[in-house]
Amino acid sequence: MNAPAEPGLLKQHLIDPEICIRCNTCEDTCPIKAISHDSRNYVVDASICKACLACVSPCPTGAIDNWRLVPVARAYSLAEQLSWDELPAPLASHGTAGDALDLDAMRADAHQAGAGQVAGAAEQTLVFAVAASPPRLPTQTVLSANVPPWSAAHPYLNLYGPKAPVRATVVGNFKVTQGPPESDTHHLMLDFGAMPFPVLEGQSLGVLPPGVDAAGRPHHARQYSVASPRNGERPGYNNLSLTVKRVTQDHQGQAVRGVCSNYLCDAKVGDEVLVIGPFGSTFLMPNHPGSNLLMICTGTGSAPMRAMTEYRRRLQRKVSPGRLMLFFGARTQQELPYFGPLMKLPKDFIDINLAFSRTPGAPKRYVQDLLRERAADVAALLADANTSVFVCGLKSMEEGVAAALRDCASTHGLQWDDCLSRMQREGRIHFETY
Repeated sequence: MNAPAEPGLLKQHLIDPEICIRCNTCEDTCPIKAISHDSRNYVVDASICKACLACVSPCPTGAIDNWRLVPVARAYSLAEQLSWDELPAPLASHGTAGDALDLDAMRADAHQAGAGQVAGAAEQTLVFAVAASPPRLPTQTVLSANVPPWSAAHPYLNLYGPKAPVRATVVGNFKVTQGPPESDTHHLMLDFGAMPFPVLEGQSLGVLPPGVDAAGRPHHARQYSVASPRNGERPGYNNLSLTVKRVTQDHQGQAVRGVCSNYLCDAKVGDEVLVIGPFGSTFLMPNHPGSNLLMICTGTGSAPMRAMTEYRRRLQRKVSPGRLMLFFGARTQQELPYFGPLMKLPKDFIDINLAFSRTPGAPKRYVQDLLRERAADVAALLADANTSVFVCGLKSMEEGVAAALRDCASTHGLQWDDCLSRMQREGRIHFETY
């Protein structure tokens, strides 16, 4: 748990429900499963959490990096955390709102109760919660780096929150797939007028859909990756674009109507959208000359890849960028976003590899199959210290892609574990799955 048993204090790890965008990153990265969620909030179990901080850096919004000093006996339960719309104020010595807990009063009360060395226990609690060397935890395969490439531009973060979002105007909305209704995907253009909303390729934002949920509370923000380069969908204007798939089914295939995706896909030119963010400080492209991009995606995971590719396309007029290699998967050609524009890109600019898993009369092919087919070229990129790897798409693809990268490396004389560790240290491998 976060701290020793009573008597003592607990620096309890909590998640701020106001700025959390429910991306599931914290739950995925916690090595001991201390984080869980319901339909509304993500919460931390104080009886499990070891304050290892593994979840802090990957969080795109900073919602995970919140702590409250409380007596062990008054630790916030999961039920309490699930009911919150905002974090509680810090506790004072007698449970009222205040700036801090009165440690002297706590020690005195505990001594009167015959607790003994309370001061030491309380101090040990605080040391444990912020220890530079946290206790050993079960091992877990970590794939993504928690730092950006060294030459990435500095990102702006959290300029707007749920209490003070920025208004953007819809200036374009069109379909980018030709498949059945369940694959309906839109390219949405937002203009911020005179309000600053600087973004980099790989960053994301949150959209606050109108209305309330079943409990009568305002809908929380939904996260979308930016699909346009840093200078906008239309250069010289304060705009950006998103790739939004209309949600009509849940993960079990049951019919649902996604609150925010349908709102955005149905948006008309001139409509206003409430936006928070921007988010993301690590899934960022390198900027130095000669840097290579190995991009692997499925579906709307193509959004950051489109942003990076378009920035490089514009940049090539001025400098000679490195190599671009894209592996892009969808069920069919008709369901692959941006298929037409993608096919028009020059082959000497980007190496495109498409995998379709539901083409009638053809075998199923996934991005990991194509990676293995192109193993020699992939391994050459992995061996190059100028290469950054970006993976974005469904969570289910993560394990298969990692295995394919391992195979590409090992079959061409590379030690994958060493290669992965080096890329992680240098901020050159990033997974963003959902």
